[in-house]
Amino acid sequence: MTGAGPLPVAHLVADYCVKQGAGTAFVVVGGASLHLIHAFASHDQGEVIPMHHEQSAAMAADGFSRSANKVGVTIATSGPGATNLITGIAGAYYDSVPIVCLTGQVSTSRMVGNTGVRQIGFQETPIVEMVQGITKFAVTIRNPQELRFVLERAFFEAQTGRPGPVLIDIPDDIQRAIVDWDSLESFRPPIETEVLLVESKLDQLLELLNECSQPVIVGGWGIHLSGCELDFLELVDSLNIPVVLTWAALGLLPRDHPLRLGPFGTHGSRAANFAVQNSDLVLSIGSRLDTKATGSPISTFARSAKKVAIDIDQTELDKFSEFGLEMDLTIRSDAGSFIRQMLEKELPSFDNPQWTQRNDSRRQAVISYDETSRKIEGLNPYYFAERLNESAPSKTDFFVDTGCAIAWLTDSFAPTTDQRLFHDFNNTAMGWSIPASIGGGIGDRDRQQVCVVGDGSIMMSIQDLASFQSLSPHAKVILLDNSGYSMIRQTQEQWLESNYVASSVQGGLVFPDFELIAASFGFQYKKINTDEQIEPTLKDFWTNEHPIFLHVVVPESARIAPQVVFGRPIEDMGPLLPRDLFMELMDTQPLAVSMSGIGT
Repeated sequence: MTGAGPLPVAHLVADYCVKQGAGTAFVVVGGASLHLIHAFASHDQGEVIPMHHEQSAAMAADGFSRSANKVGVTIATSGPGATNLITGIAGAYYDSVPIVCLTGQVSTSRMVGNTGVRQIGFQETPIVEMVQGITKFAVTIRNPQELRFVLERAFFEAQTGRPGPVLIDIPDDIQRAIVDWDSLESFRPPIETEVLLVESKLDQLLELLNECSQPVIVGGWGIHLSGCELDFLELVDSLNIPVVLTWAALGLLPRDHPLRLGPFGTHGSRAANFAVQNSDLVLSIGSRLDTKATGSPISTFARSAKKVAIDIDQTELDKFSEFGLEMDLTIRSDAGSFIRQMLEKELPSFDNPQWTQRNDSRRQAVISYDETSRKIEGLNPYYFAERLNESAPSKTDFFVDTGCAIAWLTDSFAPTTDQRLFHDFNNTAMGWSIPASIGGGIGDRDRQQVCVVGDGSIMMSIQDLASFQSLSPHAKVILLDNSGYSMIRQTQEQWLESNYVASSVQGGLVFPDFELIAASFGFQYKKINTDEQIEPTLKDFWTNEHPIFLHVVVPESARIAPQVVFGRPIEDMGPLLPRDLFMELMDTQPLAVSMSGIGT
């Protein structure tokens, strides 16, 4: 359509998005966005997906982008429509997910301008100013002649460097203005957009690799963002170095890969944390190494190791010294560019059977202790998560909500076939998984999407169960029901004398009848509350051809174990190991807080 002569701005916006592979728009209709939404709907390659809440629309665009590896688009009206997008925008920003948010705005003649008043036009809101801190680019188009420049820059910003969301605010009269695309000023990207590695830094890294005897590789979300998963596997196999993974990167290595140590960090596994904390070299690729990974204070992280970080964002690399963690080498690079240049080098192949055996022996030493600490009467969520992962068919995507749901699943998640796990990893907004599942299903229709949500989180986006059921003939929802906010109750036990205010039914929470909820939205309903019911129910769950809602009743007493209590290094997870066993598993000198054994 671009190049076809003068057309309304709204139609040019839709056409440009289609040409960028972003013709699917997740929307909530509103007066100030009607022309944009109709333009997408009338385009022969456009698609409009109606949602029931603008927050869900933004989160669906996020899920679409993660699943399809394309730019997701969401459209909302002015005022509350635009402000409702903010939580979804923040999730995309902190996880570096490219989405384009289009907001309608009041006509330019009704904008406050320099009057100093709060509002003139109905539902007028300064959304651009509100999202400046959580977007890579945000602008209001005040002249239709700006259209091409703004659109081209927005898509460039969303996908270049460290990806992220952008927002374009378009007044109603601008949407209807007629312009000729070919006559508009075009955006010219900077000449150099790719971060190039410095050869000397690669040489320094190779020296460090040749000198170490107990190395560990950290795999992060940046590897997925750069689309270099297969190259990462080749690098790992070439170096023959054990790998620990962030939650966002758990699918990088299959379950049976001999170098896979599992998730690490404050909510990781004991075995992976012991490996990191006793290593002499940590090579982090595509991970921010935030406090969830390092623990607090971050100076306790891998304190006997040389530390190397590869990240595309220089500010992420610069932050370490500000918080007391000295890095031995930092390399600013896209993960894919770094890995490909490494593969061109003559790489050392690490061979230290003692290090491998030590990691294996640690894993075996803590298995029985963790199994004991997780025993409860009733359905065990860790056992359920393990069976869910193992029973899932190929081409399955798990969209998992926050709280205990993500902690329980990531403990067991290791892909057996072509499986992926998605989560709002850094913003961790309750209610993300339902709309993200919708977006994921639209983004990749050849895969099975499964929404795993807690009873607290489902209340945040329950209205879009209707959209999920209507858009996906095989929609699958798993509700992990622990009668409130179990992760919060665990914190209240540690700090607030087990006073479960606002985190339990006794503390004031009220929940609906989920069987009636499922039926009202057109789902078949199944309920389980014992371990014996898990395997036969999951067999039916995966083969069922209808939208299905599996209600998994978890005891209120179920908690996350192990996890790091604030103030302890990540090798010393609670419930604490017996001190003699803990000391036996440590090669690095334990900190005083660990040697005392005080606290849980």
